[in-house]
Amino acid sequence: MIRVVATTPFEGQKPGTSGLRKKVQVFQQPHYIENFVQALFDSLDAFEGETLVIGGDGRYYNREAIQTVIKMAAAAGFGRLLVGKGGILSTPAASCVIRKHEAFGGIVLSASHNPGGEHGDFGIKYNIGNGGPAPEHVTDAIFERSRTIREYRIVDADEVDLDTLGITRVGDMVVDVIDPVEDYAELMGALFDFDAIRDLFASGFTMRFDAMSAVTGPYATAILEETLGARPGTVMHGAPLPDFGGHHPDPNLVHAKELYDLLMSEDGPDLGAASDGDGDRNMIVGRGRFVTPSDSLAIIAANAKLAPGYKDGIVGIARSMPTSGAADRVAAQLGVKCYETPTGWKFFGNLLDAGLATVCGEESFGTGSNHVREKDGLWAVLMWLNILAARRQSVAEIVAEHWASFGRNYYTRHDYEEVESAAADALVANLREQLASLPGTVINGLTVEKADDFAYHDPVDGSVTTKQGVRVFFADGSRIVYRLSGTGTAGATLRIYLERYEPDPARHDLDTQDALADLIEIARTLPDIEGRTGRRAPTVIT
Repeated sequence: MIRVVATTPFEGQKPGTSGLRKKVQVFQQPHYIENFVQALFDSLDAFEGETLVIGGDGRYYNREAIQTVIKMAAAAGFGRLLVGKGGILSTPAASCVIRKHEAFGGIVLSASHNPGGEHGDFGIKYNIGNGGPAPEHVTDAIFERSRTIREYRIVDADEVDLDTLGITRVGDMVVDVIDPVEDYAELMGALFDFDAIRDLFASGFTMRFDAMSAVTGPYATAILEETLGARPGTVMHGAPLPDFGGHHPDPNLVHAKELYDLLMSEDGPDLGAASDGDGDRNMIVGRGRFVTPSDSLAIIAANAKLAPGYKDGIVGIARSMPTSGAADRVAAQLGVKCYETPTGWKFFGNLLDAGLATVCGEESFGTGSNHVREKDGLWAVLMWLNILAARRQSVAEIVAEHWASFGRNYYTRHDYEEVESAAADALVANLREQLASLPGTVINGLTVEKADDFAYHDPVDGSVTTKQGVRVFFADGSRIVYRLSGTGTAGATLRIYLERYEPDPARHDLDTQDALADLIEIARTLPDIEGRTGRRAPTVIT
């Protein structure tokens, strides 16, 4: 029986670059998640009898939200629903399942790398039939509908047993609880040389993978330990927990410090890797050598042909604008184009669907390819394992050879988290007001060559996306980028990206913060960060 429930709109149900993210308590308000899901379904067309995929990262409130979505999907008229056992599906696995089973779309319940638990964050986003995040015209339609909604529809039914594989029915809809790992593991086996990686582990190669008590634990255990033969215990923090074990599930040098310190020790393993809350980000560390996400993208692109799924080479590279120009140099040598897009994986989707790019990456620890339409943390780890198995060199040796061939892009990101939103907005607005007057000025000994606010003209659909980051370029080729991030749930995060290219191999082993010290000082003083925000130092440096 379908029940129609009267409701009133909530303020602020506007999906960001990765869906709607709020504190758990916000989603727990009566009718809150129902309003958003109904607004989502009301914004879609022609899905009667179609298949919908649903899953999440296992964080607090995941199971309750899934039960609600199942009953609303049945009321909306979907014919079949695929849901991961235990409510689990990593974000890349959800994309894989959507694509393999030719689903109409999917709903991913996650706040990605944000903290979990009763007082943590929660999120929900919609992925379209290509497996990627909904484009802006869809998310805009959802938001407009959320502002006028007056009722939602839900089936009165028992809750689905999410812990038992198999088929049940909710109303007229078939619900199939599936193994969350199976389809994804099958795809990875088709892309990478698993025999070579098995031989690598059999040779004594050691690794630690930190799943951060998040969603990739079951995937990494099944693939790395059970399939590829990595020694038991290779996967750290492998059980997904509602509060991520109290961890902040963001694989960077601050929140994955335990892993980083292990790899910097003399008796550390050969490779360290980590993934985030929903499995779409990655961190790569070799013994004694951290690999920046920008360098990782470039090295993966340069070596992609070593993996069977990419043996014919790549057709193009795409990177987010704040990501360093290291991949551009690889693209130039390979004779392919490198596309510079706004931050947000949905911008890569058009390029991938049009066959213009094969490998994509963002500096925020996200890397992927045309195998799915999301960034994919474990995919990046397996690509590195494939490269290491083929080249039989250490991570440090591979990085050093890459820099010797292409030069090194010294690169860092300084994050000021939970800045008061009005202050952050005013800071960026003031920078925009300075753009016309900056060229030709000398700041801290460096001459500004040009300054702009990045805008993207999509080569596939012709759409234009503006105000994507204030950029200041200097005559020596270095640059500073200022951008407000939309992935948090409290205040604003001001991200500052700093980059300088160094072609001389004799200068490739400098400390990054020292190599960029003059740019760091300019980045701090140009917008008067301390005066406008009260912050004397960044929250996180990566």
